[in-house]
Amino acid sequence: MKLPQKLQQKLHFRQENQALRHLPSYGQEVDFSSNDYLGFAQNSSLFDAVHDLLIARNLKKNGATGSRLISGNYPLYTETEACIAAFHQTESALLFNSGYDANVGFFSAVPQRGDVILYDENCHASIRDGLQLSLAKSFKFDHNDPGALQRLLEKWNLARQKENYFEIYVVLESVYSMDGDTPPLEAMVKLCERNQAYLVVDEAHALGVMGDYGEGVAQYLQLHSRIFARIVTFGKGLGCHGAAVLGSRDLQSYLVNYARSFIYTTGLSPHSVATIYMGYQFLQQEKKTVTALQSRIVHMNQEIKRLGLQPIFVYSKSAIHCVIIPGNENVRQLAQSLQATGFEVKPILSPTIPEGQERIRFCLHANTPLEAITAVLEQLTSLLFR
Repeated sequence: MKLPQKLQQKLHFRQENQALRHLPSYGQEVDFSSNDYLGFAQNSSLFDAVHDLLIARNLKKNGATGSRLISGNYPLYTETEACIAAFHQTESALLFNSGYDANVGFFSAVPQRGDVILYDENCHASIRDGLQLSLAKSFKFDHNDPGALQRLLEKWNLARQKENYFEIYVVLESVYSMDGDTPPLEAMVKLCERNQAYLVVDEAHALGVMGDYGEGVAQYLQLHSRIFARIVTFGKGLGCHGAAVLGSRDLQSYLVNYARSFIYTTGLSPHSVATIYMGYQFLQQEKKTVTALQSRIVHMNQEIKRLGLQPIFVYSKSAIHCVIIPGNENVRQLAQSLQATGFEVKPILSPTIPEGQERIRFCLHANTPLEAITAVLEQLTSLLFR
């Protein structure tokens, strides 16, 4: 059946602007594109440990059989949540089926009508979709700018003193997925405390990367007890799937009752939950893997400096490093040239990011050879300045 004309026009617009997405295929290139920062997604020992756990628990099921509120809340679920909460030094952890589900569920349910949400302009699409579903009013502030946040906080704090009281929520990421940079988190925490605002931090790209054991930025800086909620996802550093909202037991109870993406969906399969559980065991046992990743991050920054590439790279202490190449066609051609020399990189095109901010995103992994990092940056330099 023919696609409706309006949909055809939208596809044609993407094609004309060199922005039409396609599902990729993969070869044997050096991986600089996946989010498998610690290599857990390909770790055969982790795979075997998950299998052994399922056999030991006699969990020979392919699915959860229903939502957690109906028939899908088996004991390994609650045991895994307790493990996550202990690791992250918080009262409770509530598992969601994905990071997208966690953000949509949290932000559509927690802020109420009349409340105000202040969010960093570079927050992920899943956060923005949750904000669109919320009955609260939302306003963005300049990326990683405490001054911009302070002005908004003072404005709305003053407004609620004159009107009916409402809550203020502030939303940040500890590592931004399209920049790899981190906010001045301590300054943001202090601003929220001074203005009686609830701070929510998405740690999707910090888990497994930042901190001595990959515990994330907030915990590493000992700020976690001053943050209302943290959201961790497992499709990156943990190498599997799912997510959790970290916070108080009362927050967990509220989400169980009101987060629609939690209530109205089938639970994760026992295999998925077992993989999350064992992923956390490996995270605590594999400090050397986290250290190996962090050494690659240091090497990446040293090589960027050595080759004089600092002006076109976004500065990052995370596993994500981005070189800005404006224009969809320009960045696509550069990525294809790097791919042709054996490096799996991906161009990030508008409208995923703003026009003029197109980039190539390099993702580092604990097992990325140091010489491969040097080689890809030297090849990039050769292509840019030949």
